[in-house]
Parts: sequence; structure tokens; C-alpha cells
Amino acid sequence: MGAGTPGMTGTRGIASGPVAPLSPRARLAILAAAAAIVLGFIGVAVWAALDPGRYASSGDGCVTLTIASSTGGAVLHACGDQARVMCAAAFAGEDRIALLTRPQCEIAGLAPALRD
Repeated sequence: MGAGTPGMTGTRGIASGPVAPLSPRARLAILAAAAAIVLGFIGVAVWAALDPGRYASSGDGCVTLTIASSTGGAVLHACGDQARVMCAAAFAGEDRIALLTRPQCEIAGLAPALRD
């Protein structure tokens, strides 16, 4: 559309002119949609704050550890036999992850027994 198109002013063919005011029903619909979105965000925020999930912390024979990863943070989680193997490896090793895992194993009650 060229600059000389009748009835078209402004940029790129957008017709200018008065915009009709919204009806009360349309205003109410927009307000209800905005309120639903805000309440949804509030609900998700409350849920995230109050329910950290099943991998929240170590304890009761389960070990949870968050470590740095190439894609951000990685969660290492194990329970039962897998947790015992993870803790045995942590107390046998001296690498960074082993040293970070040891306190979580102690919290979970999976630290090796002290030898006299």
C-alpha cells in the first residue's frame, strides 16, 4: 500500500481513527481474565514456597544433593540401597562431589560407623 492510498494514514496501512470504548461487558471480561492470571501466579508461588518437593532434603535413608552441572544445577537423589552405595563411594573418595555428599549421608543416617 502506497502513501497515497485513500483512507489510510500512519504507518504501513494501519487505519487511524477513533477507537470505540469498551463495553462494560468487555471490561468485565478483561478484568476477570487479568484476575485469573494474577491468582494463578500467586497460587504457583505459594505452592512452590510451601511444597519444595520430594527431593527437598536428605533424611530417612535418602540422600539429596544439588551440584553444579554444565546445564545449571543437577540434583543427585538416591534412597535405600542406591543411597548406601552413593555414601560408601563418597566416604571412599576425595573428589569435590564426594566431599559434598558426605554431610548429606550423615543427615540421612548413612555415614559409616566410626572404628575405634
